[in-house]
Amino acid sequence: MKIKVLFIVFALCCGAAQAQESYSSPVRSNNEPVAPGKFEPTWQSLSQYQTPEWYRNAKFGIWAHWGPQCQPGQGDWYARSMYNEGSYQYKWHVEHYGHPSKAGFKEVINSWKAENWDPEKLVALYKRAGAQYFFAMANHHDNLDMWNSKYQEWNTVRVGPHKDILAGWAKAAKDNHLPFGLSVHAAHAWSWYEVAQRSDKQGELAGVPYDGKLTKADGKGTWWEGLDPQELYAQNHPLSEGSDNITKIHSQWDWGNGVAIPSQEYCEKFYNRTVDMINQFHPDLLYFDDTALPLYPVSDAGLKIAAHFYNSNMALHKGKLEAVLFGKILTDNQKKCMVWDVERGAPDKIQDLPWQTCSCIGDWHYNTSVYENNRYKSAKDVIQMLIDVVSKNGNLLLNVPVRGDGTIDEKEIAVVEGIAAWMDINKESIFDTRPWKIFGEGPAAEAKNPINAQGFNEGKIKFSAKDIRFNQNGKILYVTVMGAPDANVVVKNLKTDGQNKIRKIELLGSNEKINWNQNSEGLTIGKPNRIPNPIAIVFKVYQQ
Repeated sequence: MKIKVLFIVFALCCGAAQAQESYSSPVRSNNEPVAPGKFEPTWQSLSQYQTPEWYRNAKFGIWAHWGPQCQPGQGDWYARSMYNEGSYQYKWHVEHYGHPSKAGFKEVINSWKAENWDPEKLVALYKRAGAQYFFAMANHHDNLDMWNSKYQEWNTVRVGPHKDILAGWAKAAKDNHLPFGLSVHAAHAWSWYEVAQRSDKQGELAGVPYDGKLTKADGKGTWWEGLDPQELYAQNHPLSEGSDNITKIHSQWDWGNGVAIPSQEYCEKFYNRTVDMINQFHPDLLYFDDTALPLYPVSDAGLKIAAHFYNSNMALHKGKLEAVLFGKILTDNQKKCMVWDVERGAPDKIQDLPWQTCSCIGDWHYNTSVYENNRYKSAKDVIQMLIDVVSKNGNLLLNVPVRGDGTIDEKEIAVVEGIAAWMDINKESIFDTRPWKIFGEGPAAEAKNPINAQGFNEGKIKFSAKDIRFNQNGKILYVTVMGAPDANVVVKNLKTDGQNKIRKIELLGSNEKINWNQNSEGLTIGKPNRIPNPIAIVFKVYQQ
């Protein structure tokens, strides 16, 4: 009862900037102390944050959302859905690995070898495509750490690939002079893995428990002897309310609505793992797949991690804060403390504060069926999304799914090369820019497209050459047409009103003389004879 009352209090004040915050069991930081400095682990203190200019200028990053769930090639949330009796991932797992009572997700980890992984080659490709920062996944909800983790025995140095994945990515990012980001998703393993406590309801193995409750003693004589499955699955606890419903977890993501509250030990382990990771790799960017901060509001672990990240980054940069921290579903106050991340979507207006959308050309985890059925986003899809996001003061972080062996397929390479081809011509209209007075005009700008939860509104509105986006760099205004126009381009928001005086207009990627006329109805730009790249064309407007 006490826990429920505390949770209600926390939930009511979640997101408010507070002078003091208290927790029934604050995480102990004696093993991994919070770095001293300007920031304290409170929302009020974190609200001193200012997004660094380098990130505002960067606009575009590429992400390797890569881990053991990519090994089966069956798409997202495999380590959860493989325990959902009757699902296609369950059926695939039974056929290829065995029944989850005998061969749980730990067997997938054991089969993941990353044998063809070449981080230098991949990061160099991403840089050539215009990426200004690179992200690697540090762990997912499956709870496997991708580095030589001091606090998680289930890590890629000890099991699976037997490689320090993050060390490889970090070196490649450094060699290519790209800021290095890490994404952390493991805070939710506690409830996410509850399906591993289930058993089949039908068939010859009905009632036989899956492997989610196995202990260290059960490993005698197995490949995982000496390892404790509970350090991976974290299922030594009662189930959350409604856990029989596979979708219930979405309404419990903010640690409410009947979710089982994580133990003190679990919260402290997550804190220690994450701070250890920060101290080992000193990432420039840190992404949490959480509402606000990880384990908030039931623990102060996330607040302490945020303070440590900012303070340790300032110490590395002689008192200047160059770090970028991301969280989802933020209140207005929380958006002052970190950068708001929108998953697979974008707001419908310019944001006062910098923000980011995270998206993917396929599934988050590699999915063979996406490849086979040609369901990747095209370079056109990506570039037009980037243009729209940048016009609204945002950045795009794009995942290119990596196969279990560490490679990307030829269709993905073609998408990345298509992005590079457009960037070769038009990158000046993206990097170092800021929003104009409005983000755009045309049918897509006028259509309503609200965000659903943490995002999920991308692709619902299609762009055409009738859609225009704006951004600027000093007195240069970039007018981007979302496609190849078949007639003169009319820009209604550049009419002669005493504020939009124009000296000259050029087309990026072309030496052609551009004809234009400005009057009280708008700016008319003559249709170019040659289109440099049909994905989108950019007029460089010199203002007086």
